Amino acid sequence: MKLSLSSLLAGTALVAGAAVLAPPDAVAQSGGKTLKFIPQANLQVIDPIWTTAYITRNHAYMVYDTLFAIDAQYNIKPQMAEGYTLSDDKLTYTVTLRDGLKFHDGQPVRSADVIPSIERWGKKDSFGQTAMAAVASMDVVNDKTFKIVLRKPFPLLLEALAKPSSNVPFIMPERFAKTDANEQIKEVIGSGPFRFVASEWVPGNKVVYVKNNDYVPRKEPPSWASGGKVVKVDRVEWIYIPDAATAAAALSAGEVDWWEAPPADLLPVLSRNRDVKVENIDPLGSMGVVRFNHLHPPFNNPKMRQALLHVIDQKDYLLAIAGSEKNGKPCMSFFTCGTPMSNDAGSDVLKGPRSIDKAKALVKEAGYNGEKVIVLSATDQPIVHAQGLLTVDLLKKIGVNAELAASDWGALISRRAVKEPIDKGGWSIFHTWWVGTDMANPAVNATMRGNGQGAWFGWPTDPELETLRTQWFDAPDAATQKRIAEQIQRRGWESAPIIPTAQFILPTAFRRNVEGVIIAPVAFLWNVEKK
Repeated sequence: MKLSLSSLLAGTALVAGAAVLAPPDAVAQSGGKTLKFIPQANLQVIDPIWTTAYITRNHAYMVYDTLFAIDAQYNIKPQMAEGYTLSDDKLTYTVTLRDGLKFHDGQPVRSADVIPSIERWGKKDSFGQTAMAAVASMDVVNDKTFKIVLRKPFPLLLEALAKPSSNVPFIMPERFAKTDANEQIKEVIGSGPFRFVASEWVPGNKVVYVKNNDYVPRKEPPSWASGGKVVKVDRVEWIYIPDAATAAAALSAGEVDWWEAPPADLLPVLSRNRDVKVENIDPLGSMGVVRFNHLHPPFNNPKMRQALLHVIDQKDYLLAIAGSEKNGKPCMSFFTCGTPMSNDAGSDVLKGPRSIDKAKALVKEAGYNGEKVIVLSATDQPIVHAQGLLTVDLLKKIGVNAELAASDWGALISRRAVKEPIDKGGWSIFHTWWVGTDMANPAVNATMRGNGQGAWFGWPTDPELETLRTQWFDAPDAATQKRIAEQIQRRGWESAPIIPTAQFILPTAFRRNVEGVIIAPVAFLWNVEKK
């Protein structure tokens, strides 16, 4: 019997500065209907299929909706779908859209919009690529009904369509959904609970959303991205404040309502303010990673990637990212620790004593000859920047000519898409993090694909990883899947598509008059109100 993603995840656990915003009375004059939110980064890319960046994913959740969604108990729930039927041979899904679905331009959501949206997502997303390989056709029955016909049974299809994090299969109007998946859409028209106000978007400063009065929420209570997306404010302003001290001062003074991702060193300061609540809304936590460019020297050579395995100490990265061991732990698994597929097979290379000499020997064996290595970093993302600083220092210690290329996160996510060598704007390494649900198993973990040009940024080619991943999907039971996950883990230490740096939690901070914050891996802004 094949297992669903929901069953695989079930049981998982795990101020200084001057304010620069409008005075508090300006917020009060809005009648408490404007929520001012400091996002984790500057919104620069608006296409959630073109990039996996979480700032773009979060933006997309404001304005788009999905066919299905996963709730807090990892159950698959209809969202834009009213329901579905599955044929006896398990090959044909017939999906019906619910009443009242309307895009922000007033046009109804049709099957003709849904099908190209799924197709475009399936060309970019790791899970989507696998799901679409099992699809023979997708056909319009009528404006509200469509069919997905499979080549062979694929029990994880609905789990793929309910994927909660990057890339999320958001539904767009047909004219946008037909955009080449490798090109960015230029306009934001969704059917979700908020409307994007393009005329008020000031990149590097502010993004504005207003309540979509035409949105018809589901009747169920909200749970993760499922259920009723009831908007309880009239307007949301994302205020980008790259200076952490200024952001902390603004939150403390009540000039903003919610700071999505405060850095670890300011959490004690914020916690001492009785008007501010610091809370972890994702108990599973996140996974930090080092990602290599596999297309160009020197990290197209596995020995260069393996060299870092002998010098990275996850405890150092944990402290740099989270500020305290209380906020995380080392995790010697490519699959999120605390989830069913996590394991430490073959991880002695990362667990064992750190050795500069072993790393230097591997660098020499790789034939490295002093070529410049560019490590991308984002100074407005403390999690990213802290990892980048540590890695550059380690690279220099093992004789690598490493240079930190600092920018903001928006510039980094654009540059990491460049496939040219570094003398033409490319890169060698970047750091990021994934929420735990995004790395829980081979279905969702994009970092462990080896499908070359179709892979996530870094583009590793590893047929053995791909074969094992296919075997995992075809496994008859959980025990077999676990054994294959261990084989993937062992192969991962050999090919090193990434290096996991630590598992950590990301507390958020909001004013105590803010209520209705949903406990989830994503900062959802529906259901939130100001008292």
